[in-house]
Amino acid sequence: MANIIPKISSSLFSSLVILFLCSTITLAQSPAQSPAAAPAKSPPKTSKPTGPTDTIKVLLKASHFMSFARLMKAAHLDTQLYGQLNSSMDGVTVFAPTDIAFSNLKPGAVDSLSALQKTEFVQYHILGRFLSLSDFQTLSNPVKTLAGTGSKLSLTITTTGNSVTINTGVVKTSISGTVYTDKQVAIYQVDKVLLPADLFPPATAPAPAKLSAESPVSNVPKDASGATSFGACYNGVALGVVTSMLLL
Repeated sequence: MANIIPKISSSLFSSLVILFLCSTITLAQSPAQSPAAAPAKSPPKTSKPTGPTDTIKVLLKASHFMSFARLMKAAHLDTQLYGQLNSSMDGVTVFAPTDIAFSNLKPGAVDSLSALQKTEFVQYHILGRFLSLSDFQTLSNPVKTLAGTGSKLSLTITTTGNSVTINTGVVKTSISGTVYTDKQVAIYQVDKVLLPADLFPPATAPAPAKLSAESPVSNVPKDASGATSFGACYNGVALGVVTSMLLL
C-alpha cells in the first residue's frame, strides 16, 4: 500500500500540471479572440490630384456649344489652355457662342478662313485671366484677348447693373448665362459669335440713291404760297426753278 500512494500522487501531479498549462494558454489567447476588441482602423483615403479643367469637355457636356467646341479642338486650343492653366495662376475666361449663334452667321463665314485665321478666331473668344461676373465692373478697355494685341484683336466690355456687354467693333452682344466657373476657369454663354475686325471688317455704308432726270414733276408738292418747285438733275447737278403763281 505504501508503494501505491506515491505512484498515484505522481500521476495526479502530472495531470494537474498539464491542466494548469492548458488553462494558461487558453487564458493568454482569449483577449485576442474577444469580440469586444476594437477593429483596426483603415488609413484615410487621399484623393488623387486633378489637373486643369478641361474646357472642351465642359462645353460638350453642356451640349449646345458643339460648333465652338469642335473649332477649339481643331485649333488645338485644348492643348494651349491646358499648358496655360498648368503653368499659370491667372486662369482663363471663355466667351462661348451657342450653336444657334453660329447658325445665324453668313454661310461659309468661318469655313472660308485659313487654319491660322481659325486659330485667331477662336482665341478671340478667350481672355488670358479668370474673371468673375463682378470682375467685369473693374475692367479697363480695350480688353486683350488670346488672339493678340491691337485694336482689331481686342474687346470693349462694359457693364450696366448685372448686364455685361461685349463689343468687337463688328458685333455687340451680352453674356446670357454662366456655363461653368471655378477659381481658375470661367465659361460664359454669348448669343452672338464674336467677330474680330481683323478678320471680318465692318461693312461699309450703302451709297445714297441718285436722282433721275426723268422723274415726273406732276407729283412735286406746292408750298403754302401756291409756288410750285420743279427739280431736274443733269450729270449729278440739281437745277431748281421756282415759278410763283400770283392770284389776282
